Amino acid sequence: MAVLAGLAAICGAGNAREAGPHDAVAGVTPKYVAAPGCTEEVAAVLRLAADQALTVVPRGTGTKLAWGAPPRSVDLVLDTTRLARVVEHAAGDLVVVVEAGTRLDTLQETLAAHGQRLALDPPSGGTVGGTVAANAAGPLRLLYGTARDLLIGVTVVRADGVVARAGGKVVKNVAGYDLGKLFTGSYGTLGVITQAVFRLHPLPAARAYVTRTVADAAEASRLVQAVLRSQLVPAALELDLPRPGGPATLVVLLEGAPAGVPARAETLVALLGGDARAGEEAPPWWGRHPFGPDDITLKIAYPIADLEAVMTALAGAGGLEPTLRGSVGTGVLHAGLPGDADPAAVARLLGTLRQALRPWGSAILLQAPPAVAVDRWGDVPALALMRRVKTQFDPAHRLSPGRFVGGI
Repeated sequence: MAVLAGLAAICGAGNAREAGPHDAVAGVTPKYVAAPGCTEEVAAVLRLAADQALTVVPRGTGTKLAWGAPPRSVDLVLDTTRLARVVEHAAGDLVVVVEAGTRLDTLQETLAAHGQRLALDPPSGGTVGGTVAANAAGPLRLLYGTARDLLIGVTVVRADGVVARAGGKVVKNVAGYDLGKLFTGSYGTLGVITQAVFRLHPLPAARAYVTRTVADAAEASRLVQAVLRSQLVPAALELDLPRPGGPATLVVLLEGAPAGVPARAETLVALLGGDARAGEEAPPWWGRHPFGPDDITLKIAYPIADLEAVMTALAGAGGLEPTLRGSVGTGVLHAGLPGDADPAAVARLLGTLRQALRPWGSAILLQAPPAVAVDRWGDVPALALMRRVKTQFDPAHRLSPGRFVGGI
C-alpha cells in the first residue's frame, strides 16, 4: 500500500490504482498502474520505482503492447494517456512538439486544420510515444520514411528519473549523437518517452491509387522493380496477398498537385499493363495489418529485390497459409497466421524465412502465444553492443525487462 500511496501522491488519487487482469502485458499481470500527467510526474514515478526496485512497462493505448517478447516481470504499468497535449505547432516551420500519449489520429486532425500532416500512418494507430517506441510505420514509409526519419527531437525520462532532452525544433540540429534515433524502436527498454518533436509535410492536394492484379511472385517482383525504377515518385507501394500462391493485388499511391497526378496515374497504368486501373479511393485493406489482435504475427524485412524469394518461402509454409501485406517498395511485409496454428509449423516457417533472407533480411515473430517457443528476434550481430547500451541507460534492467532483442 505504501507504493500505491506514493504513486497517488505524485499523480493524483484518481490516477494510481492496483492493476487488474486487463492490465496484463503479453500475459504478465502488473501490480500497479500509474498515469502521470506531465514529464515531471513521470520522473517522480520512475524515481519511486527505482527506490522500490519496481520493474516498469510504459503503455499508451496498448495497440502494440503484445509486440515483442513477454516481459520477465512487470510491477508497474506507466500509463501515458494523460500526456496528451500538442505543446507547440509551428506551422510556418513545419514542426510540431507533442506529448507522447497523444493519439495519432487526434494529432493528425489538429495538423490537418492547418493543411499539414505527420507523414506516419501505422495501421495499428495508437499514440505518438508507442509509434516511436515500436518504430511503427505504414504505407507512406516509402516516400517519407518511418518515425526514425521524421523525429527531430525527443524528451525522455531515464530509469533513475532523470529527464533528458535531445535534438530540437529545427530539421538540422546541432552536431552530436542522435539519441532520438536510439530511442526509436527501443520498445521502452531505455527510457520513457514523454515528448517528441516531428518535422511535418503539407497535405497533398490530389491523390490517385493505381491498382493491378498480379498472378505470382515473379510478376509481383517485376512490377515492383518497374515502378521503383520509373520517374513517377510514388508515395506508397503496397501488396496484399490473402493466400500464398494465389493472386495478389499491387496498389501504388501517387500524391501531388491536381494538375500532375492524373497524368502520372495514366503513365503508371500504361507501365503496369494488365488490368491496371486508377481511382481516387484506397482499397478496403489499405493501411491495415493482415492480422487480428489474437493472431500470430511476423514482420519480414528484406532487400527489395528479394520479394520473389520471400513470397516463395511463404508459399511453401508446410500447411500454414499466412496472409501477407505490406510495403513492397521498402522491403517490409507483415504476415498473419491464426493464433491456434501449430507452434512447430510456425517455428519451421520462421526458420525457412530466416534462411532464405540471409545475410541481409530478417524475420521477427512480432506477436505469438507462449506455445510458440522460439527466438522471436533471430540473430542480431550488434547484440553485444546493444546490451552495453541497455546497461548504460538502465543499469538495473527495470524498464520493459526481456521484451527486446536477446532478452534485453
